[in-house]
Amino acid sequence: MTVFIQKGDAPMSLRQGVKRGLRYFEAEKQQYVREQGLVQDDPDYKAWAAQWILDNETNAANNEFNYALFGYNAAIDRLSKYRLAEGRESYTIETPSGVFDEEGNEIMDETVVPEIPPLDPTVDQPVYDDEGNQTGTEVVDNPLIVADDAERDQAQLVIDNTPEEVQDFEV
Repeated sequence: MTVFIQKGDAPMSLRQGVKRGLRYFEAEKQQYVREQGLVQDDPDYKAWAAQWILDNETNAANNEFNYALFGYNAAIDRLSKYRLAEGRESYTIETPSGVFDEEGNEIMDETVVPEIPPLDPTVDQPVYDDEGNQTGTEVVDNPLIVADDAERDQAQLVIDNTPEEVQDFEV
């Protein structure tokens, strides 16, 4: 019948899934054929309709899988980025230049990605009185590091709660 959402596809919203499903539904059987099948209590139509319901359940399950896969991949991507508290060392990327030397070896272009130093763990934050005048400063944890660590914790939580079937899926 019509399973149109496969595992590994981009996830669809409910509205997108319903609209696509209705297009397939309308294309498979004309409205008058569906109405005639209902009125005449046609067993072939009932079998088709029952299969359609099962296919929709498969589509829904596959779409739920795809949402989990999308979230899992986003979390993996987030954790692959460097921590702001640690910074990042410089590194070199080599890309093919399309130019070859006398021996037929391709010459590689090198691009140096600069170092990113770690952020200071604390920052001075102004303190204001009730009238809005600054009365001093206080030392607080760097809010950029706090936000970075919170995002990383959230990504790790997504990974930890992702079903094994989704984690093992390979495109």
